[in-house]
Amino acid sequence: METRRTKFAHLADCHLGGWRQEELQTINFQSFQKAVQIILEQNLDFVLISGDLFDSAYPSIEILKESFAEFKKLHDAKIPVYLIAGSHDFSSSGKTFLDVLEKAGFCKNVESWELQENGKIKLKPTFYKQIAIYGYPGKKSGMEVEDLSKIYFESMHSFTILMIHTTIYDVVGTLPIESIKKEVLPLADYYAMGHIHKRFETQIANAKYVYPGPTYPNNFQELSDLQYGSFQIVEINGASTKTQNIQIPLKEVLTIIIEIKNGLTATQEIIEQLDKLILRDKIVLLKLKGTLTRGKTGDIKFGEIEDFIRKKEAFTSLRSISSIKIQSTEFQMEASSEDNIEKIESKILGEYSKQNPTDFNKYLPQLMSALSMEKNEEEKSAIYEDRLLTELMNILELNETITRSNPEN
Repeated sequence: METRRTKFAHLADCHLGGWRQEELQTINFQSFQKAVQIILEQNLDFVLISGDLFDSAYPSIEILKESFAEFKKLHDAKIPVYLIAGSHDFSSSGKTFLDVLEKAGFCKNVESWELQENGKIKLKPTFYKQIAIYGYPGKKSGMEVEDLSKIYFESMHSFTILMIHTTIYDVVGTLPIESIKKEVLPLADYYAMGHIHKRFETQIANAKYVYPGPTYPNNFQELSDLQYGSFQIVEINGASTKTQNIQIPLKEVLTIIIEIKNGLTATQEIIEQLDKLILRDKIVLLKLKGTLTRGKTGDIKFGEIEDFIRKKEAFTSLRSISSIKIQSTEFQMEASSEDNIEKIESKILGEYSKQNPTDFNKYLPQLMSALSMEKNEEEKSAIYEDRLLTELMNILELNETITRSNPEN
């Protein structure tokens, strides 16, 4: 039987509740709300969410309350929602708030399978009319990858969708994460994927493999690269499948890259450059780079810079100092009484590195500078800790989308 004309939405990686910064948590949710609004306006047939609806298996009550209100709108419009858990809202106990959503009648978790004696995993379908929807959850640390090489469908259908939350080899790039070759997956017409926070689509014969991108970026680099959230609208018309990436540009993102050499004068230099720009109602991403020949990152008065950005009426701001390097110098351990603290620190590090040679030593100057970051006036401890953790992760070249995104995508 030929599939009649059907239109559905494919969302992934909403990470509701993922941003600790209040302004960005708000716009993250507003982006999800906008996606729901578009789905309702276009009166789509159903919705797929390919993992990480929430940033945690146990989101806050406030996030749950707001999320339930959006799902109720879809429920009242008789638009069913089919979803799977991702690496963030997955729980090894098998109990998450996705179950609460399902029991409220707001969605259907399509994860259903049987483990066979030969080790294979037989997936069971959920049907929207004649469309078969299969799903397998994402897990922590890419542990679903091995399982996905064992899954299979018992029956063929007029149109088949496979929902997975994992990384396929085509998009892994240089990321040090587990991935699977798409060719080993069972045959489907549409692969509704999540986990990698990028917009990607490829095709083999009539089968489409799609990452719609997150409904909102989840860290500094994603904001710079993606600018805004997105999702996919898919139209099935007989043998034809058309896809359209719907972008949700709620706030303009302005990435400002400034090179500095002197930590002692950097504050004023940065403010002077910011003063030349229109920042009103924009998300300002301040990325500092360069090699410091004088001073250190701790000498930069970030509180003063943030106050200036607020006076320019920016919506909010983030900064990255992971690209700042400190000029390395060979030192003798003996120090004169005239040496300042910075020189003494450098001498100690130099001597330590000689006595304990390891590749990790290259990070020590930047780590010490990052750890000297002061808590801004009236800054909440959770925000300060998150800011410090982000800087440390960037310095250590840990991919944030893996460890939190808050980071495993």
